[in-house]
Amino acid sequence: MKIIVLDGYTLNPGDVSWDEIGRLGELTVYDRTPQEEIAKRASGAEIVLTNKTPLAAETIAELPELAYIGVLATGYNVVDTDAAAKRGIVVTNVPNYSNQSVAQLVFAFMLEHASRVGAHSEAARGGRWAAGPDFMFALSPLHELAGMTLGILGYGSIGRQVARIALAFGMRVIVHSRTEKAAAGLESVRFVSKETLFREADVVSLHCPLTPDTQGIINTDTIALMKREALLVNTARGGHVVERDLADALNAGTIAAAGLDVLGAEPPAPDNPLLSAANCMITPHIGWATVEARRRLMAIAAGNLRAYLQGDAVNRVN
Repeated sequence: MKIIVLDGYTLNPGDVSWDEIGRLGELTVYDRTPQEEIAKRASGAEIVLTNKTPLAAETIAELPELAYIGVLATGYNVVDTDAAAKRGIVVTNVPNYSNQSVAQLVFAFMLEHASRVGAHSEAARGGRWAAGPDFMFALSPLHELAGMTLGILGYGSIGRQVARIALAFGMRVIVHSRTEKAAAGLESVRFVSKETLFREADVVSLHCPLTPDTQGIINTDTIALMKREALLVNTARGGHVVERDLADALNAGTIAAAGLDVLGAEPPAPDNPLLSAANCMITPHIGWATVEARRRLMAIAAGNLRAYLQGDAVNRVN
């Protein structure tokens, strides 16, 4: 059985093993696959694994042997699942592998904003501490997370993990979600309207799926509801943010700062306005990418494929 991985590099740049999947068939791993090479490389394969390389209806139609598509991520919009279903092709994803890692990055943004560890380290190493008259100096007012209000927009598994950590820091947590049933075990979390969340939160953290309702949810109007001292954190999807609106708000001081791990286009265009916006921390979509999370992803992906081969598909999305 032929197994093709179209874009394995981000999952495994060399520090995670493909062996568990390799034991299930004849495995070929490509680091990256350009659009025009997808059908050629996947030709004859019964199993295709992809992370971000798209499998459109036209491509699926060119692969008559294809029986299984494993998405090496939670989001599966890169696959035309309807076209796959019409052919009887099973499509699976990998849920809940990066909850801890993404939540950790959320707090990395919060702590950097509150304590400015990086900026103070650069200043000290640059000689400013050695040249100063006092035993300490601060580049700007520093803050405690304790007592702040964290607004979580979207309350799935990652949102709930962020809430748990926030409560341990002594933060107040408010949530806007399509359902309140996810609050079990976190009774101190308060569910509010979207408008109330934007108005009350000192930190707004996005954890909702990208849907027509959440596309561009961060825009001039919603930013205007937020406190001037507020921090926006987005580790969910770049499409949640109207990038020009956020950049303008940051440059004008309408809100204090943003921490972004995702952008609308990845990699971004050099002229993306957020790359030069004031007080904008940007990381290159690394929230999911700890070694531990990638090992977990690999194990779940192998388990998905093994279950399919045994006739009992799990984590099927079509």
